[in-house]
Amino acid sequence: MTTTTLTRRPARARTPGTTGAPAARARRRRLLHWIAVHAVAVAAALFFLLPFVFVFLTSVMNDDQAMSGELWPHEWNWSNYAAVFTTPGFLGWWRNSLLYAGLGTLFTVCSAIPVAYALARFRFRGRRTAMLLVLATMMLPPQVVVIPMYLVWAQQLHLTGSVWPLIIPMAFGDAYSIFLLRQFLLTIPQEYVESAKVDGCGELRTLLRIIVPMARPGIAAVALFQFFFCWNDYFGPQIYTAQNPAAWTLSYGLESFKSAHNVNWNLTMAATVLVMAPVILVFFFAQRAFVEGVTLTGVKG
Repeated sequence: MTTTTLTRRPARARTPGTTGAPAARARRRRLLHWIAVHAVAVAAALFFLLPFVFVFLTSVMNDDQAMSGELWPHEWNWSNYAAVFTTPGFLGWWRNSLLYAGLGTLFTVCSAIPVAYALARFRFRGRRTAMLLVLATMMLPPQVVVIPMYLVWAQQLHLTGSVWPLIIPMAFGDAYSIFLLRQFLLTIPQEYVESAKVDGCGELRTLLRIIVPMARPGIAAVALFQFFFCWNDYFGPQIYTAQNPAAWTLSYGLESFKSAHNVNWNLTMAATVLVMAPVILVFFFAQRAFVEGVTLTGVKG
């Protein structure tokens, strides 16, 4: 009778820290990924921010240093901004820009909301054709109709030399604003409209009490887009206000200011900062509503 002796292999000794190695590698990988993503984000932010920093730093330099190529001012000359404001006509350009951008934005929003609501909620014959016509006007360059429109404003209405030929047409709607609002209104559930009608609300009351409060992000996005367009518009003021310097806007007057101070780059940069400041401030305080409106627009077709 043979006795078989079974021998067990000795258990392999575990190296201290072996179980934690995969977790450590995962943490290291996540850390490297975080560093890489944020490094790219910081580099991109600096790429877009440095031109604004250069304009601001140049705006507070003196005349000699602004032409020397040095990047950091020896002394901060805040009086450059006062010199820009005391330039003849600059405050008038500022007032005209505020009038153009403010009334233009108000007229565009008030005219686009009912049209967008009708295209989004009403069912009528020719609804798709009407929407296609709105989209077709977006594809029409403004230069195509500038000559007949100028003749109307100049010969029939005698309003050239002012900003009113730029403001009044916005009371009749804007194709891009109508399209953007219509896409946003499609995201609002139909049940809210039906509940309002059950409670006895008409179309106008439903629009004002239910739709407009729920569409605030989309309305804010449209308003900001229109405000930026009006504030930065150069083509329109060049056509209708060129013959009257008192009616110039900041975007068009800045060109004249640069020509008059072509050797004073510090004053030119100070004027540029004053032109950009309102747009930056408006976007800074309204960016949450703007981003939300743009994000939610276009969910439905």
